[in-house]
Amino acid sequence: MTRNLTEETTDELYRTEEPAEQKPKSGAFLVGVTEQGESPGEAREHLDELRELVGTLGYPVVGEMMTAIRVPNVKFYLGTGKAEEVCTAAKQANAELIVFDTELGPSQQRNLERLARTSVADRQEIILDIFADRAQTKEAVLQVELARNQYFLPRLTRAWSHLSRQRGGAKGTRGEGEKQIEYDRRMVKQRIAQLETELAAVRRQRGIQRRGRIRREMPLAAIVGYTNAGKSSLLNALTGSEALVEDKLFATLDPTTRKLRLPNKSELLLTDTVGFVRKLPHSLIEAFKSTLEEAVLADFLVLVLDSSSPDVESHWQTTLSVLSELGAQEKPILTVFNKSDRQKDALIRTHLHALAPDGVFISCRTGEGLDELRRALTAFMKKRTLIDDLQIPPDRPDVVAAVYSRASLLEGRYQDDGSFRCTVRIPNAQSDYFAPFSRSMTEHKMEEHR
Repeated sequence: MTRNLTEETTDELYRTEEPAEQKPKSGAFLVGVTEQGESPGEAREHLDELRELVGTLGYPVVGEMMTAIRVPNVKFYLGTGKAEEVCTAAKQANAELIVFDTELGPSQQRNLERLARTSVADRQEIILDIFADRAQTKEAVLQVELARNQYFLPRLTRAWSHLSRQRGGAKGTRGEGEKQIEYDRRMVKQRIAQLETELAAVRRQRGIQRRGRIRREMPLAAIVGYTNAGKSSLLNALTGSEALVEDKLFATLDPTTRKLRLPNKSELLLTDTVGFVRKLPHSLIEAFKSTLEEAVLADFLVLVLDSSSPDVESHWQTTLSVLSELGAQEKPILTVFNKSDRQKDALIRTHLHALAPDGVFISCRTGEGLDELRRALTAFMKKRTLIDDLQIPPDRPDVVAAVYSRASLLEGRYQDDGSFRCTVRIPNAQSDYFAPFSRSMTEHKMEEHR
């Protein structure tokens, strides 16, 4: 884990010097927690996923323990006796890192490290480290650094072995001066403010690019789903692109957009988004909203599920939960069951089909079902959009702006009287808003008046 802080600059706050030869990472001891209202089976699934997350970072798992709590302990999160039991078991397993499958408070994390005399991390820190390893674009790097700064700010006291050192105060004149920890906390706060400013600029640029896509007259579909369900593989299979594909959690963080030509010759923009995961830290959802908002702004969603996973239904619910938190729960959804070549159980396939009658079973690896998916995408677009001619009066610039933000402009020009006449592709959900300005509606009213 990233612990050793340097003093010179906040840009280096969470970096450690890499050795000349990469040494294998120390073993991790996992602690699963069954919280109130959660079944032991659900807690077990979460712990298995934590094992994958830890493995993604390269840590071998040397032991694990399940425990149940009713109310979190203020000092150790677990009760004192159970915390001591965990520390003893981790020591016997020669673990150099203890990972809790929950979110620990800064003081709880600090107290557990003192008790165990080794590093302690929670699920949130593990996911942050994975994101830090995988971020590629400027936006993703900034988002990860912002989330890490926000996470580590209340935990700075864990990182310093020289907290008694102080700054400022000439000898005999101004007292002790500013403590090192106060100086470092101020530096991190300044860095957070700087990152937020830089991210705002990047988001403005992304907004300009997005408006450009709207003007190119193409509807947008966002590929969403649980991490490692095969979203990038689907993008590659449909569009012939070469997005990174790995059998790892969070293999890609940055949204990738490609153009897809459908059987009826219409075109669609497909965007691959970051994968979801259970217990995704809220701070990461906030930090990655400008990336995840591709799902919010898309005309519809392509929800990809791993049909071969025994946890496919819980993955489905997790994805819908994150979409709800993003405000995208009302978007039209086309469900795609990937990896159908690995799921041969007819009963399970029948059950999944009952849950999503319009769902399509595919295999990105073998190509099974891809032609059916293309036809489904074509039909999905037809049912959820309409093309209409609008006549917008000169005193309604808000409606002109809505044409760009809520619909796709196919053709438009201003008339001599200042009105805006245009042909637009409108999502069905927005049809009522634009109906008063439809030329067919206007002509009908004029005919009635005559």
